[in-house]
Amino acid sequence: MVRIGKTLLFISFICMVRTGFAQQIKVSPEVEQALNKVDTTQFKADIAYLADDKLKGRAPGTEGYQMAVDYVVSRLKSLGVKPAGENNTWLQTVKFRKAFIKSAELSLTGQDNTPTLKAGVDYVILPNPQTPDIVLNASLAFAGFGVSEPSLGYDDYAGLDVKGKIVLITRGAPEKFSSSVSAHTMNTTTILKVAADHGAVGVIICSADSSARMNNGKGGSYSVLGKDGKVVISRTFYSDQVKVLGLFNYTVFNLLVQQSGKSIPAILAQIKAGQPGSFAINANVKIAYTSTYQDIISYNVVGKIEGSDPKLKDEYVVHSAHLDHLGIGRPVEGDSIYNGAHDNASGVASVLGIAQIYNSIKHKPKRSILTVLLTGEELGDLGSGYFASYPTVPVKSIVADVNTDMPTIIAPLLSVTALGAEHSSLINQVNQAAGYLGLGVEPDPEPKQARFTRSDQYSFVVNGIPALHIKYGSKTADGKNNLNDFVAKWRAKYYHKPQDDINGIFDFAAGKKYAQLNFLIGYLVAQDNERPTWNAGDIFAVRD
Repeated sequence: MVRIGKTLLFISFICMVRTGFAQQIKVSPEVEQALNKVDTTQFKADIAYLADDKLKGRAPGTEGYQMAVDYVVSRLKSLGVKPAGENNTWLQTVKFRKAFIKSAELSLTGQDNTPTLKAGVDYVILPNPQTPDIVLNASLAFAGFGVSEPSLGYDDYAGLDVKGKIVLITRGAPEKFSSSVSAHTMNTTTILKVAADHGAVGVIICSADSSARMNNGKGGSYSVLGKDGKVVISRTFYSDQVKVLGLFNYTVFNLLVQQSGKSIPAILAQIKAGQPGSFAINANVKIAYTSTYQDIISYNVVGKIEGSDPKLKDEYVVHSAHLDHLGIGRPVEGDSIYNGAHDNASGVASVLGIAQIYNSIKHKPKRSILTVLLTGEELGDLGSGYFASYPTVPVKSIVADVNTDMPTIIAPLLSVTALGAEHSSLINQVNQAAGYLGLGVEPDPEPKQARFTRSDQYSFVVNGIPALHIKYGSKTADGKNNLNDFVAKWRAKYYHKPQDDINGIFDFAAGKKYAQLNFLIGYLVAQDNERPTWNAGDIFAVRD
């Protein structure tokens, strides 16, 4: 049960009961009336504008993205939100660097009958966003999944010396890991950090699927530069120590494994079962590559609703949603503008709906609220990574993030999944708010989607800030409780396609309920005298 201070301004916890997993609360008439201020007509209008063709898909650094920035700033102003960006503006400047491979060569030595490897077929080297020219000659070691979590009873690096070596890893996690822990340990940034912590100078991710096709990497990769011009946020670069991030296809991986006297199926079975199977490889790899760069300026939009407590108003609950989408891309059915109505104009509309609720409440909660509309989510959660690491308020003052990304408002919202909430005390606020709105709270119905690490809340989590992301549950009005099946069909037609525009499938009443739920979760946190805490022994608790 959530901890509550002595002064209860708006939410009375008299008659709190437990119904299943949901804790019901009674709210004051003022809050109840304010909740109903979320206007489905305005919700639709916000989505329609942000997903209009004239914004051309809202890619960071484009005129269309700037139009989106101007629109949400205007809307926040109209709702009484104050600027909280850099230098008393609404904006936080985010400098993206797009890196490309200009040339790359890789060869193996030390193996019998070593084949000549072809770039883009047998291997891919990803560009280095910080050092244009890299030359490296190093020995190899296989480090399983690249996981080092001794507290969870698994460590691919135990007894393996990788100092000065390039580690080969294959994507995956032990079956005993939960879906969110698996998603975290499989994240490329985590893999790079763990490799660096153990002294490795390179990471090559190997395909264990003989039918998989190699991504040629020609699209480039994005990072964020700090004010000193150095890379500060990246999903493909961790430090100057790790000089190479690359990919091997199945054929190359299989060759190296077999010549080490092992087999891929046996290795996979062993590490999936939770028994590390790492080993040194009697081979060296020579790599030389050159990267080129294109720098792009974009913006996070940051607003503030000031709290009422003299001390706690200097702490913040963040309501975030990403403002960007994919811009103009490959035509699908004759349309090349990726409008991003659901992904994520709907999430932005939800944050604006939350601001509308706060605008209707005379007495604000104890803590302050930040509305943060983020750039670069589609580039790898980069805008949120930058804000969570270098916020426009003191970093220690942010107590929680409630993120909204593609709430998928295509059917009535009857139950929800709170991705990430199981790691912290935020699950209490989720249960209370959901109980008030009559919503069930369920485990993730699609754990293999790794949704926990695929949106902006993850950036806050890895910076030590408890965070969550509300998604739909499985419950349906007909009792079949198979909403994820309907979503899967919808996703196949609309997700990351030009068809995701205002003419698609929408349930704006569900959008309203998302906004109400996220508001209540954030409001409960803002009213609590104590900050949210990580669960004891949780994988993310060490980041406090």
